[in-house]
Amino acid sequence: MSKLVLYGMDISPPVHACLLTLRALGLEFEYIEVNLAAGEQNNEEFLKKNPQHTVPLLDDDGTLIWDSHAICSYLVDKFGESDELYPKDLVKRAHVQQRLYFDASVLFMPLKNICGPFFYKNVTTVPQEKIDNIRDGYNHLETFLGENLYVTGDALTIADFCCAATASSLPAFLEINPETYPKITAWLARLSELPYYQESNANGVDKYISIFKDALTIV
Repeated sequence: MSKLVLYGMDISPPVHACLLTLRALGLEFEYIEVNLAAGEQNNEEFLKKNPQHTVPLLDDDGTLIWDSHAICSYLVDKFGESDELYPKDLVKRAHVQQRLYFDASVLFMPLKNICGPFFYKNVTTVPQEKIDNIRDGYNHLETFLGENLYVTGDALTIADFCCAATASSLPAFLEINPETYPKITAWLARLSELPYYQESNANGVDKYISIFKDALTIV
């Protein structure tokens, strides 16, 4: 069995997505916390593993993979007892990949564009445009869910893990109003019932949201 090591930060949504996937697969792994605020991602040892100096980073017996979407896909392809979380069927896989790219390009980027300046440059003002970008993401996600249980249909996949890790953290900046977004609200509640959800995502989300409480001003 491979020795898996995940490098991460406990408040990071992409790290949460990897933790959800690892635990959904029932895999044993070592978790190493990387203090980004202290610049540990820029030390020589870490840069040798990931020259992009980001978390999450997966080390699978010397095979190094970063970006949460790549990590989650790799884990299911290599270790999954079935392909349910990341289907091999080309059409189903394409739908999952679309949602993964949606998370990376639409859901996560507004979050990164707010928290990055806050953490690294102490910027506490947020242009309304950045909040509007979050709202656009919510609107698309609500549409994707429709009458489905999950973001690509009635089966749980890694797309749910990645999108939920981001979406559950975005209320740090814009509340998910259950009247406006009943599908998102029900979907997140459904995921919260997973036995590994609290440890993998919710605890870190609570900490993440608390950091931004009353810390930002929208202009």
